[in-house]
Amino acid sequence: MKLTIERAALMKALGHVQSAVERRNTIPILSNVLISADRDSVTFSATDLDLEIIDTAPAQVDAPGQITAPAHTLYEIVRKLPEGADVSLSFAGDDPRLSIQAGRSRFNLPVLPAGDFPQLSSDGLSGQIGLDTDALIRLIDKTRFAISTEETRYYLNGLYLHTIVVDGTPKLRAVATDGHRLALAEMAAPEGSAGAPGVIIPRKTIGEARRLLDDAGEGIDLSVSAQKLRLEFGRAALTSKVIDGSFPDYIRVIPRGNDRIMRVDNALFAKAVDRVATISAEKSRSVKLAIETGRMTLTVRNMEAGQGVEELEVDYDGEAFEIGFNARYLLDVTDQIAGEIVEFRFADPSSSTLVVDPTDADVQYVLMPLRV
Repeated sequence: MKLTIERAALMKALGHVQSAVERRNTIPILSNVLISADRDSVTFSATDLDLEIIDTAPAQVDAPGQITAPAHTLYEIVRKLPEGADVSLSFAGDDPRLSIQAGRSRFNLPVLPAGDFPQLSSDGLSGQIGLDTDALIRLIDKTRFAISTEETRYYLNGLYLHTIVVDGTPKLRAVATDGHRLALAEMAAPEGSAGAPGVIIPRKTIGEARRLLDDAGEGIDLSVSAQKLRLEFGRAALTSKVIDGSFPDYIRVIPRGNDRIMRVDNALFAKAVDRVATISAEKSRSVKLAIETGRMTLTVRNMEAGQGVEELEVDYDGEAFEIGFNARYLLDVTDQIAGEIVEFRFADPSSSTLVVDPTDADVQYVLMPLRV
């Protein structure tokens, strides 16, 4: 195998795939990237057996072939080469090393046979569903912060993507929850998505897909099955296993009858929460909201660090009450509000609260209160 490729194209392709590789691997070949050169392009593949990322870049191929080399080391070498350099990659059967050359720089890396490299099959995937890139970015960004990191409830360790009919209109909906909060975002269901199985996309896959979306064009293609999904971003593609489990009946936990409605300036509220939370106990990060007509008082008490209090004007004219929340959860939600105003819909101090963006009817957030 012998090829020459421009450093920027090589770095972009390697950057896309190398993050799929775990830093610590008990199987040596999983630390490697598969390099496949053919005609006028080179394809890079990396996998951790649950997730596979492939990207293709244009190259001058003098001798086609395949080999694998350490992914992270190769990426770091290319990253440190001078901009605009032409990089030569070559491998000959009589030398069990990959040769990398750019200008006066030369490196040799150990290799493993391409035939031993595992690849995820695409068997059973549905027909392609066309998605607008910005729309998928929005679904991910509005919800992924609520994905659980608690491994015992593995079925919450991902984003639940599924189609649902709302008031006679089919929607593609993304939902994430960790049991203490829930994030929901939806969009008009794209053509061909009806009947596609709902899938729980693992947290790592969501992170890698989100990264690839930054370099994607205006549209991507999605294929799903009950076991896998595949996203195609032009020259790049991501294939991933999905979480084998049942996502909970989240619709039951979305409150519908909360009639205490409070509206407040989102930016002012977020800054106030952030300020008073400075002295909160790190474990609970509890902030108490005392809400009355036209005013909200935010209070944090910490036996060691003291007390923080701040008042805000609000649009509320109901009965006065107090309720507590995790400050981090409040800030995560306010970060996703696109409009100037955030709307809280309360029932009572011990029941879940619905948070909505008055400018975006397709997002909803549910927060469980803390005892104060």
